[in-house]
Amino acid sequence: MYDIVFISYEEPNADKVYKDLKARFPMAKRVHGVKGIHQAHIAAAKKCFTKMFWVVDGDAQLKEDWKFDYIASEWDMEAVHVWRCQNPVNFLEYGHGGVKLLPRQLTIDMDITHPDMTTSISNKFFAHEEISNITAFNTDPFNTWKSAFRECVKLSSRLIRGQVDEETEMRLMVWCNEGMDKPNGDYAIMGANAGKKYGEANQGNKEALFKINDFCDEHNIDAQIRIDGGL
Repeated sequence: MYDIVFISYEEPNADKVYKDLKARFPMAKRVHGVKGIHQAHIAAAKKCFTKMFWVVDGDAQLKEDWKFDYIASEWDMEAVHVWRCQNPVNFLEYGHGGVKLLPRQLTIDMDITHPDMTTSISNKFFAHEEISNITAFNTDPFNTWKSAFRECVKLSSRLIRGQVDEETEMRLMVWCNEGMDKPNGDYAIMGANAGKKYGEANQGNKEALFKINDFCDEHNIDAQIRIDGGL
């Protein structure tokens, strides 16, 4: 029913993940190397011809039984749909890294000044309980650190519209403490704690929070945190 777009930037395993996706879903398209999360999703939307389109992240390993078979009702076609995802480091299961179904035109017209891309597209949001994939973000030290950092900045800064405090605190606790024995788990925990610190220090600072969407700025944030003793 809807176009499928694979969005990648510098994920080390992106080519293999895309190859596996194409083997199962030959009509899938790819957007690669577009700087900025908002801009990458806008580019993805412009490649599509259907009113909604699926997004698969560059480190998403789809479940074997996953099918792109959800059909949105007329009302749902203006909503952002996010499916649950399994975290291979700390085993959290929620929308972080999950497959998304987005309204095409609203994505093209999204507010690119809002730091959280997913909630900047529409004021309608639907979280699906089904698990779509494993988010294999822990492929190397920096990408592991980066993913944990970004997510925990969003959680700790209360950036995500509609987030529940009790749920957020539980997720932060798990990100910051669990998974040391998993591949690159130490970097996930370091990134999570650095992100928590940065998010708490910059609550309400839209300019500072927006930097998590810029690959180059993440290097600058990392360096500054190290100078300040954050790690």
